[in-house]
Amino acid sequence: MDNRWKNALYSLLLLIAIAVVWTWRQSSDLKMMKIEGETMATTYHITYFDADGRDFKKDVDSLLVLVNQSINNYNPQSEVSLFNKSSRSFQFQLPYLLPPIKVASKVFSDSHGAFDPTVMPLVNLWGFGYKKVNRPDSSKIDSIRSFIGFEKIQFNQDSIWKLDPRSQLDLGGIGQGYGADVITEFLKSKGIKNMLVELGGEGMACGINLQSKKPWELGILDPNSTEQNQSFKAYVALTDRSFTTSGNYFNYREVDGKKYSHTIDPETGFPAMRAILSASVFAEDCTTADAWGTALMVMGHEKAIELVKKHPELDVFLIYSTPDGIATFATDNVSQYLKINP
Repeated sequence: MDNRWKNALYSLLLLIAIAVVWTWRQSSDLKMMKIEGETMATTYHITYFDADGRDFKKDVDSLLVLVNQSINNYNPQSEVSLFNKSSRSFQFQLPYLLPPIKVASKVFSDSHGAFDPTVMPLVNLWGFGYKKVNRPDSSKIDSIRSFIGFEKIQFNQDSIWKLDPRSQLDLGGIGQGYGADVITEFLKSKGIKNMLVELGGEGMACGINLQSKKPWELGILDPNSTEQNQSFKAYVALTDRSFTTSGNYFNYREVDGKKYSHTIDPETGFPAMRAILSASVFAEDCTTADAWGTALMVMGHEKAIELVKKHPELDVFLIYSTPDGIATFATDNVSQYLKINP
């Protein structure tokens, strides 16, 4: 090798070394920031790294107020509540109602109706909404089922309207995931690249945990957990991926000694009584993951396993019961960053 090539090689190696050192110093100068609060009847926790140590809590809280004003069914003046009270149509006022409706429409179609945000009247009938009630009779369930179905909801960029005036929307099945997406996009707009956004147990993992120099590690709750004594069945290591786990761990009603899941099957009008115990979904955005988590719980593990084969964009981890005990299923992609406890 002549001197010209040697000098060129040395110069290239020097540039690479300088770039590595600069990148390391930049990451080591970033401050770990943590903010937390309450929203959507739950809590949020956010960890991010920022060279300027900026505190975004006020901004995050303000954003979540706007999101709630759009999608929160428990707020009688929210946009979705006003739509539910209307006989036909409603014009969007804020930019936060249309995006989750678009995702809901797609997942409703792709899941063949297993995810259906028009089940709100059935949710209320079974006592999972505003009022606690006794077990409803079949005739009342059948009556309500006649106006259940997202195909009865139409929308465009400006408005949303009903084909049946009795139809109602409940975006609780994707609300927390959507809230996490809104926060994530806001922090990205501020130049934050490494963050973990968690809202109600679901959220987004972006970049890595610069403190450990590893992907963000999260636990998946063991189905045998109680509210007082919680343990993890598995751990996942995530980078640039959303996460959500749907399950019937603590959210159920007991009527006449029988436990009923809070997940309503739109096809039957009854709570979904399946062997599946939890469905963890990892996707590009948390709104989509949240919707699919509900859909998989409704359809059960057997149908879910067949369906996810047609959706390679989803990474899925299922926990379900068998006559021989607890069993699990994981798609190929998620198996690479999943550790299951025996």
